Formats: sequence, C-alpha cells, structure tokens
Amino acid sequence: MQKLSCALLVDDDQTTNYLNQLLLNRLAVAEKILVALNGQEALNLLLAHCQEATDDCPALILLDVKMPVMDGFAFLEAYDRLPLPQKQAIIIVMLTTSLHPQDVDRVQKLNIAGFLNKPLTEAKINDVLRNHFNRHLQGE
Repeated sequence: MQKLSCALLVDDDQTTNYLNQLLLNRLAVAEKILVALNGQEALNLLLAHCQEATDDCPALILLDVKMPVMDGFAFLEAYDRLPLPQKQAIIIVMLTTSLHPQDVDRVQKLNIAGFLNKPLTEAKINDVLRNHFNRHLQGE
C-alpha cells in the first residue's frame, strides 16, 4: 500500500496516542505521524504544516471528541474557519467512547468523514483507508 503522507492524532490521553501511533506505524499507514493533546494544539499544527500544499499537511485526522482546552466539536468549528489550501482533501474521523444519542446526532451533522468507537483497530483503519483513500492494508 502507498502510505499516506501524514496523519494527525488528536487525543488528550497520551496512552491512547501512543497505542494508536504504534498501530499506525506497524501497519505502515503514514510516512509521518503528528500528535496533539487537544484541539488547540491540533489547530496550531495545521497552521504550521498546511499553509502551503506540502506532504507535512495531514491527509487524515483522527480526532477525539472529549478533551480539555478545546474539544473535538470546538476544533471542528475553528477548523472550518481556517484558510488552508488543502482543507478539502483532509479526511477527519472522530474517535469516541461516547455513544450518547445526542453526541451521535451532533457528530452526524458535522462536515467530517465519520466517527469510530474507540479503540482504534486494524479493521477500522482498513475501512477508513478503503472508504476514503481507495487504499487497503497489505494482506487485506
């Protein structure tokens, strides 16, 4: 599989980020993996890496819903206002442990590719790659 140029993990749980990073590296999903602990850090990374069309701009963002400082919903509102040239090409998938009907309804109204329940697994990553990048993991 041709790797994505870059992926961004956004989660306040450092263990979750570590495990997701290990999984993405083991599956050879992206050349580069950026990590942010909240929505504000993620916005700062996007501003730093996506002002011009470069390989450092994430093709995929895996975004937690509930975080301190700036949660996933606030991130998406701010993201929509960013003047980034590659914004339409970035796939955002929200990761959540919450299946509260209000959260599900709110997520479905957002301009994102979808949402997945935690934990992230090889099968879930393969579905995202197949559905949004027309790629699949080796051996699938």
